[in-house]
Amino acid sequence: MSATCPALLISAPASGQGKTTVTAGLARHHRNRGHTVRAFKTGPDFLDPMILERASGQPVYQLDLWMAGETHCKALLYQAAQQADLILIEGVMGLFDGTPSSADLAGLFGVPVLALINANAMAQTFGAVAHGLAHYRPGLPFAGVLANRVAGPGHAGLLAESLPPHLKDYGWLPRDGEIALPDRHLGLVQAAEIADLETRLENAATRIAQTALAELPPPVTFPAATLEPPPPLLEGVRIGVARDTAFAFLYPANLDTLRALGAELVFFSPLVDTGLPAIDAVYLPGGYPELHLDTLAANGSLRQALREHHQAGKPLYAECGGLLYTLESLADREGYRAPMLGLLPGHAALQPKLVSLGMQAVDLPEGELRGHTFHHSKLDTPLRPLAHGRRQRDGKPGEAIYRTGRLTASYLHLYFASNPAATARLFKPC
Repeated sequence: MSATCPALLISAPASGQGKTTVTAGLARHHRNRGHTVRAFKTGPDFLDPMILERASGQPVYQLDLWMAGETHCKALLYQAAQQADLILIEGVMGLFDGTPSSADLAGLFGVPVLALINANAMAQTFGAVAHGLAHYRPGLPFAGVLANRVAGPGHAGLLAESLPPHLKDYGWLPRDGEIALPDRHLGLVQAAEIADLETRLENAATRIAQTALAELPPPVTFPAATLEPPPPLLEGVRIGVARDTAFAFLYPANLDTLRALGAELVFFSPLVDTGLPAIDAVYLPGGYPELHLDTLAANGSLRQALREHHQAGKPLYAECGGLLYTLESLADREGYRAPMLGLLPGHAALQPKLVSLGMQAVDLPEGELRGHTFHHSKLDTPLRPLAHGRRQRDGKPGEAIYRTGRLTASYLHLYFASNPAATARLFKPC
């Protein structure tokens, strides 16, 4: 049996248009009205979902047709539609960017697209951009447009006049530093680090209430879909998961997959905990270790506990920021260097520009897993890679995957639900 729920996908012509701010403000507005809001993020992202989770009060999952698969996305949306009064999907980059794109997702599930256009330094061209987004792909469900960063009512009038009559105008939002979200080299600042985030969300919600988005969008019917639970391959296994402001890049679906496999998850903080809990395996996710070099280096007892865990032949999986933590040392963007765990030979340093970005699959001895890479650091190591990722776009070699003993480390952020059985083999003790 299908499930019906009002839904909207918020996209834009490009990144940096304000999609997260608007999606979060919309979620908070409807939450304040007593609605249960389920927000999703198109594509691989850790930072935007943190904001959306605070805004909606509900966990935020990724919808990616390549990394997660159509069946997985279908099941997540169906489950949400059974529980929610509103489903919001924040797009990734521009509406048609990537393969698959936000437009592909909207078209597949019949979710209308709201085009958010940064109208700063723009007048009648606004209508041309809106027309192009609406008609570039015939048959794409299109709700209308919202102008962002508008100078004032006069500017808003010019924008509205430029729209073709058949395109719905959802209104406009002003240039407002009180709702804008701060960012750094990997994207938005983490939700837990924005001291006035609640004020910004409420301000955004107040602005949204003055637009046509104040009312629920039309309902969308989502077909029934369920996922078969994996076998309990990790039954009785306790996995220590690093989680704090240095290591916070965790897909909720990854944690769900480990639990569905039967694992018990125990969280610890490399920043403050002086020892490991009683565990069989360790998961070091990505994050911002470069912002906490002195604290990580000073926590000698936790570093020693992780070394002893590795020396005992217990599984340890580290990705991106976790990989950097396992090295001999790490340097920040200013060149300040501090010692890390020393489990993998080599050193890394933050670079002025992005080093790698994109979707990749990797064939490990445990099986194929899919994921993505996005980092600003460069690694120098004498260790020979176990394998290399395979770029989704052109099939060329991607990120190196390193292994020593039961430690597996890479810049890749793997999506465990893409192959639960392979995931279980990574974490299962001998």
